Amino acid sequence: MLHKYCVTVLVLSNITDFHILLGNWMKFVNLNFMAMLSATEIEQLDRDGYVGLGPLLSPSEVAEVNQRIDELILQEGAQAGSELFDSKYIRHPKENGADRLADLVNKGAIFDRFYTHPKVLSAIQAVLGEAYKLSSLNYRASKPGQGLQKLHVDYGNTVPIGGYKVCNTIWLLDDFVENNGATRIVPGTHKSSALPEDVMPDPLEAHPKEIKILAPAGSVFVFNSHVWHGGTINHTQNQRRSIHSYFCATDQPQQLDQRRYITEATKKRIGQDAQRILDVL
Repeated sequence: MLHKYCVTVLVLSNITDFHILLGNWMKFVNLNFMAMLSATEIEQLDRDGYVGLGPLLSPSEVAEVNQRIDELILQEGAQAGSELFDSKYIRHPKENGADRLADLVNKGAIFDRFYTHPKVLSAIQAVLGEAYKLSSLNYRASKPGQGLQKLHVDYGNTVPIGGYKVCNTIWLLDDFVENNGATRIVPGTHKSSALPEDVMPDPLEAHPKEIKILAPAGSVFVFNSHVWHGGTINHTQNQRRSIHSYFCATDQPQQLDQRRYITEATKKRIGQDAQRILDVL
């Protein structure tokens, strides 16, 4: 790559063109540097099956997303999340204990970052390799007094270590604290040869080695979806909100058939790189 730019500089006609090219080159370098996971992050993702990427949304961006979510919940009413009802590839399209929205890809530019952010994609690639696509982009809000899920994986069976097929990201739209239904994970279980139901009398119960994802709103976590995980009870009086951008290997079916749902307006807005992630080209 550097040789290409050096050759180009040799044929530039003036110093202004040189500075323009240099600026573009530095933007390229900075973008790719920021997109890279650190060695520590890669090690944790491989060892534990999850990693926190820190705050990727500012407080004002979180507020804007939540405002748009509120608008959609009001508009869609009882049909909120209905796109998932006819999917054969989602465990719980409708939960009594949680509000859901689906197909956020087609519900505004504000959601584009949730499946195109460079650092998130770097983490997805660390789990799935280069051959991946977005499976679904959904919203889930754990209701007060509810939200408990069984420990589960997002795949039908165990897989060989390194042969992972699914990977999820959770974007925190509220602070995740000990008592508001934070997601629980059993670190390292993505490498297990058993599923939760194979070894636990009741996967609804707490696992002795489980941890909870606790972090402020705007934070993002990526977890290998073969790791045992699930929602916990929200003991507060407020919803606990999040967005999940869920990815799968290219040889797997999507939870939501993006080719079926993609609109022309969305295709024009997002460009070809995002269309490749959606597998709609």
